[in-house]
Amino acid sequence: MGKTVLITGAAGFLGSHLTKELLKQGHRVIGIDNLSSGKKSNIEPFLPSPEFTFFRLDVSDRQVPELYASFGEVSEIYHLASPASPKFYQAKPMDTIAVNTTGTYYMLELALLNGAKLLFASTSEAYGDPTVHPQPEEYCGNVNTWGPRACYDESKRLGEVYCYEYYNRYGTAIKVARIFNTYSAGLRNDDGRVISNFITQALAGEPITVYGDGSQTRSFCYVDDNIRGLQLMMERDEANGQIINIGNTAEYSILQVAELVKRLTGSDSVITYLPLPSDDPKVRRPVIQKAKRLLGWEPQIDLEEGLSRTISVYRERMTLGEGSYPSATNM
Repeated sequence: MGKTVLITGAAGFLGSHLTKELLKQGHRVIGIDNLSSGKKSNIEPFLPSPEFTFFRLDVSDRQVPELYASFGEVSEIYHLASPASPKFYQAKPMDTIAVNTTGTYYMLELALLNGAKLLFASTSEAYGDPTVHPQPEEYCGNVNTWGPRACYDESKRLGEVYCYEYYNRYGTAIKVARIFNTYSAGLRNDDGRVISNFITQALAGEPITVYGDGSQTRSFCYVDDNIRGLQLMMERDEANGQIINIGNTAEYSILQVAELVKRLTGSDSVITYLPLPSDDPKVRRPVIQKAKRLLGWEPQIDLEEGLSRTISVYRERMTLGEGSYPSATNM
């Protein structure tokens, strides 16, 4: 008999991948999404399934507690809802703050009511522009509360505080995943993040836009590895009350990624440089020893393989006329 799992942000990038995996495993899934950055097309394949129920709903809406009974007996909650790209969260900063604070509170209350486990999708952005590199979970970060990224960074950090209080006061089975850059063909090609930008631009023969001099670094985790890590976190009691980095430890400069995308796409695009956005982190790479120890997890798909898979699907979409030209930061 499968579990009943509630996923907020079910129509988003991670949420739709997780929904697909859980349904395949025989579980019942309740999806919540207000479709502000998630896409209805991401969940349309699941709608005919009797094991999938969708609520078009903002998880921070005050009516959410009134709907608890409609969700039934929920045993697991993945709280993934939130814009994750600077393009989207900077466009709706107040909504971003609300979903990571009020929305988190509502999901914690639901978990407490049901005796359910809850995984909160936090972010590597909690480390800010780090002065410690690579970043272990114990590092408290170098953050700016007065800047264009703060609505996302700081609301995620406060969401972690909500989780701490419910774990500490009520013993709720809370797990906090600090997720580092994740990608696949499931990313919207207008998402504005570095992988979607570079591949779309390269395939269109447009200039590949690098912000700054391209020396800033990131690590990139393929979505299949990420989803496997999140499910292991939910499954393992050892993860209760823990913050765990989920990301790939292979570090690349943004310029290296641009050149790799050019090579893998066979593109003649030129690389152009634009000013670096405010508060853009200079380095970003996780320490994943805790994930290895508690979950037995580490990534299996390297960047070249993951990019090849992603490029193949993007190329097919653009051939069908579904491509669009994105613009935003090299998150």
